[in-house]
This record gives sequence, C-alpha cells and structure tokens, in this order.
Amino acid sequence: MKLLLATLHSRYIHSSLALPSIAAACLQVPGLETVIREHTVNERPQDILKSLMSEDADIAAFSCYIWNVEQTLKLAAEMKLLNPGLYLILGGPEASYGSRDLMSANPHIDAVVHGEGEETMNELLLLFAENPGVAIHDDLLSAVPGISFRSGYELITTPARIDPDSLDSMPSPFAAGLADLSKPLVYYESSRGCPFSCAFCLSSIDKGVRTFSFSRIEADLQILMEHGVETIKFVDRTFNYDAERANRIWEFILANNRTSRFHFEIAADLLTDENIAILKKVPDETFRFEIGVQSIAAETLDVVGRRSNLDKLFSNVRRVTDETGITIHLDLVAGLPGEDFEGFVRSLDRLVTARPHHIQVEPLKLLKGTQMRKIARERDYTFSPFPPYRILNNPWLTFAEICRIEECAEALDEIYNSSRFAVTLETVSLHHPLTPLFTSWTPLKSKGGRLSLIFESFLNHLEKVSPGLSEQIIEPLLFDYCMNGHPGHSIPSFLERREPPEELSTSPASHKEIASRLSLNQEIRFRTFSANFTRDYTAAGWPEGDTRITFVYCGSGKEQKILHLVERAG
Repeated sequence: MKLLLATLHSRYIHSSLALPSIAAACLQVPGLETVIREHTVNERPQDILKSLMSEDADIAAFSCYIWNVEQTLKLAAEMKLLNPGLYLILGGPEASYGSRDLMSANPHIDAVVHGEGEETMNELLLLFAENPGVAIHDDLLSAVPGISFRSGYELITTPARIDPDSLDSMPSPFAAGLADLSKPLVYYESSRGCPFSCAFCLSSIDKGVRTFSFSRIEADLQILMEHGVETIKFVDRTFNYDAERANRIWEFILANNRTSRFHFEIAADLLTDENIAILKKVPDETFRFEIGVQSIAAETLDVVGRRSNLDKLFSNVRRVTDETGITIHLDLVAGLPGEDFEGFVRSLDRLVTARPHHIQVEPLKLLKGTQMRKIARERDYTFSPFPPYRILNNPWLTFAEICRIEECAEALDEIYNSSRFAVTLETVSLHHPLTPLFTSWTPLKSKGGRLSLIFESFLNHLEKVSPGLSEQIIEPLLFDYCMNGHPGHSIPSFLERREPPEELSTSPASHKEIASRLSLNQEIRFRTFSANFTRDYTAAGWPEGDTRITFVYCGSGKEQKILHLVERAG
C-alpha cells in the first residue's frame, strides 16, 4: 500500500512540517510505503499533476491552507478522474473547519482529517492495511475519532479526537530523516497551542499549551543545527509564554549553534530582565523576533480578546533594539472592530516610532473556525467568501480605505523594510514624522526594479510630503544609493543637486591598497565608486567633516557584498 503525502507551498524556500510529522507517526503501519511531495502554487498545474500521478499511490493526502486550497481541490479532482480508485484525504485548517460543506461541493474527496493529524492518520492507515483491497466498512471508520467520511451519498463526522497530553508520544520527523533539510527555511515546533485567545487567530481554538520535553527539543535542534539549516523558524504561537523555558532553549542554541538563524514569534510584553540578559549574548542577525501588536487601541484589542500590556511591549522592543543584535519585526492587523482609518494611522505611527527593523501590515483575514467570524456577523462585516477571506469593508473602514491600507503595506515593503533608504529615513525622522511617507505612497510596480527610477520616485514623493527637506536629504540619499548597487559611470542627475564638499587632499586608494586594507583575497574581482560627503555616514552619530567614502562592490546580484573605505579631511 502506497501513501502519497503532498502539499503546495506559497514559495520554494518553505518546507512542510505537517507531512513529515504524519509520515513519522505512520512508520509502524505494516506494508506501508510513504512518499512526500512538496510543490509550490507557482508551478504549472500540469507539471504538478504529472509528478503526483507518477507515484501511482493508493491513498493521497493533502495539507490544505488558505494559499493552496483552491488549487489543491482542482488537482485532487483531476487525480480522481485519472484514477477513480485513489482514496483522497484532506487535512489542515482549510479542510478541518467547514468540512461538510467542502465535501458536499467536492464529491471526489473521500475523507477529511480534523485538527492534529498524526494519530488520526495512523489509525486510518492501519484500517487500510488490515483490509487490503476492500472498502472499509462504515462501522470501522466511525470508530476513528476526528474524521469526516462518505457513506454512499451521506457524510458522517465522528466525535473530535482528544489531543495527546504528551507531544513526545509522536515520533520526531527529524530523527526519522523524513524532513527536507535542504530548503533555506525549515519549520520547527517546540509546543502546540497558545495561552491567548485572540478572536482572529486559529490558535484561539486550542485550549492551553502543550510542549515537547526539553530532551526532545534539544535532540531535534541538534539535528537541524548540525545539518547547517539556514533558517529554523519556530512555529510556536507565543514562544516565550514561559520565560524560563525560553531561556533554556535560547541557552542551548547559543551553546550549540554553528551557522543557523532562528525566527521566533514572541509576546514582547512577557520578556523578563533575565530573557534580555541572555539575548544580549546572541550574535547579530542570528535571532529574529516577530511581535504581533495588531492595534494600539485598547477597546479594539478588548473586543477581539487580545491581552497585551502595550507600554511594556514597546518598552521591551526599545530595549531589545538598543541592547541586542536581535532583528525585530512588528505586525499590525487592519480592520479589527472599532478602528477606523485614522485609528490605523495612529497604530502605524506608534510602530514606526518604535523603529523596528521590519513592519508588516495585513488587512484582516476572517479565517474559518475563528471567533472573528461570529464577531463579523454581529458587527456587519463584509469579507470575501474565497480564501484568504480578506475583509472588504466594515462599519469603520470603506473598501477604498482598505485599498489604501494595502498600498501602505506595499510602501512599507518598498521604502522601510527594504532597507534601501535607511540613512535617508533616519535623516527625515529628525525633521518630520515618517508615517505620512507610507500612507500617501503610490507603489512602484511600473518602475521595473531600476534603482535610479526607484530612488528618483522616492525623492519626488518625499518632496511632496515634506516640502523643504530636499536639501537635507540629497546627500543621505546619495549614500543610500551607493549602498544599494554600483552607480555606474556617474550618479543620476537628480542626486547631484547639492553643494559638493571640498575635495580631500589625499589621492584615492588604488585597487591594491583597497584589497590590502579590506583584507580581500587578491583573486577577488571588485568595482569601486568614490563620493565626497560632509558627514561620515558609516560611523555612529554621523560625525561632521569632509569625508570621501569609497564603496567597494564584490560579487553581483543578491550575492553582492558592499564594503567601504573612509578617508576624513584633516
């Protein structure tokens, strides 16, 4: 008997955690051969279909999410047409909730697994192994908790499964060698559930938090770190719900990590002094914290059941930003009850003022199974009936305002999160609030990625939003421009609108001198570009004084590395 476990990722860099976990849980099913196939939604459908049909499986199980469910259903329908005897199972959040409607609309689906799938799939597959080549009797299927299945024209849903208290009872997919560790990003979970009950989040459905043992967590992490996984992303909904537990895991990583980076979703207001003392030891750019602020309006947070001490949250964000090398990513959700466009702008401004490394704004998605669906009915929300169930309007936001918020999210990506304009934005912030730059931005989709056009558009936009600042920001903008790629033979004309500083008396360094001073291998080829500035933008505090900065460009494309030499007057 052959089982095909499959899913469609949104991007190539992602790797599945659910499918290897199910495969590991089913290793003891007699006579079972399991294959895992991971594709992306960006691949040609006919190529995915060809790949999956080539496995000639008896059972195919798909993991369904908001980004892949529609394409998965089409794919499953075609597989059933090609092989009517194929038994099709769906799992994941997009199948778990509203499964009866889904199965009624898609008669080719034979069963749906609700919630955690390891024990359920193991029981199902044991039934198939014990009854080879024959249809499983309804009485046997009805004894499996946590599934919906077909009985002729009828749909039957069994009682919910009680999730195991001990997560260690489920075998490790990493120890079993079933997870794909070649991808740039590998998901890992050290716990399941969440201590909070935010109405818009699927984790609100879980009751409490269950965790793997420290021995299991450390053994799994050791495998991932020794393999040299580029980024290990913890999918724990609130990793630091227990401060001492977080410290122990962080200490283990610090003692054993080689080259991996780590992503955690945390509640910043729960960070303790002891947490921050350990985080000070973390090498720069090794940890990334994603922190959900969602809104700064207390009434809004109260309606959706989100408990957060915002003063403590922003205080700790500042401490982590100032005192550690952790990368900070802050999130907002637009469209929560009671927050209009002006309220959204106030929330965004609070995040911008905190100066994290990244800011993400997402219009509310009304996910199946969440309490937010009930709130939406009570408070007159309109949202798309199709995944990802994006909000269309509510009593506080019009559709046009939601579109403006989406453009603001693009502006944050293009201006703030890209780090293209780091020195320029810092300069602007000394004279003018940054938030209006994002809330009035027109996305640059038509610019084709050309650096000069992107910078010129930003300058034009800045001059409209903050008239009179152009003289102060031309030089910082030139520095940012040079830090983003080789300018070619000369800088663009729009960056020459400045009084150039005095030429330095020293002669520019030769290629040989540059290679020596930067300890570059003599065989490395590089290009240079020199410009004169009135400040040293490479140093803390940007000390004043005529300065020549020589930008050194090694490599190309995403692999390009930009170094610099600084020569100060006097």
